[in-house]
Amino acid sequence: MDTTAGRIALVINPSKFDDPDAVRAQVEGICAEEGRPAPAWYETTVEDPGVGQAKQAVRDGASVVCSLGGDGTVRAVVQGLLEERPPDDEAEVPLGLLPAGTGNLLARNLGLPLALDEALRIVLTGTTQRIDVGRVTFDDGDVEVFLVAAGVGLDAEAMAEVDEGVKKRFGWVAYVVSGAKVLLNRGFRVRAVADGHHTGSQHARTVIVGNCGELTAGAQLMPDAKVDDGLLDVMVASPRGLMGWGAVVADLVTRHRFGHSAVQRVQAKKVEV
Repeated sequence: MDTTAGRIALVINPSKFDDPDAVRAQVEGICAEEGRPAPAWYETTVEDPGVGQAKQAVRDGASVVCSLGGDGTVRAVVQGLLEERPPDDEAEVPLGLLPAGTGNLLARNLGLPLALDEALRIVLTGTTQRIDVGRVTFDDGDVEVFLVAAGVGLDAEAMAEVDEGVKKRFGWVAYVVSGAKVLLNRGFRVRAVADGHHTGSQHARTVIVGNCGELTAGAQLMPDAKVDDGLLDVMVASPRGLMGWGAVVADLVTRHRFGHSAVQRVQAKKVEV
């Protein structure tokens, strides 16, 4: 007997919670209040952050597969849903978004609540919305997806250097700390091709290809980005020294009102870097 058919499935990152059992009880209580059966649960692991679990949930017949974790868990679940995608679009299994991470950037950009109870009630009673998914093809042929952004340079270095202990205790401030540590690292030469048009070769400190524009604290990294416009927003930052980074920060704080020569932006459907 298929115990998942007709029910939602939750792919949970247990490391995000001090008491996963309490979270499970809360979720099952809300489902009961809404007249829905208890969901099926799939836990992520270090070896598999959610891809395999999402695929298994689809095979088990889940009506919705929810990501209960941070943006990394969301990305992994979406990759699993796409890899297990049926040929008939009408049979697609939608993603339910239950943000429980540090930044929760996708939820913020979609205007979804960050509280678990509110987010779950939207999953149970709301309507579906189609959004864009970016695909990254690496030089070795591997393909990964992203929903918020993908980048090289400062942002990637900051993500790699973040202290998990600081992250768990202070949230998104951990990324500010790790970013400061790598701020003055050397940049790189980059050549970008957007929809077949060369944007030129230049020295850069970071290149970000985004699907969403809003960061934490309401900062707008890419003011023209829309999650469902079919376009990628590209930002190339090439500041020189601390003064240059100060200008980039000022550009973000003023929501790009004045612009700056160290920051270039372009929109495209396909980008090669």
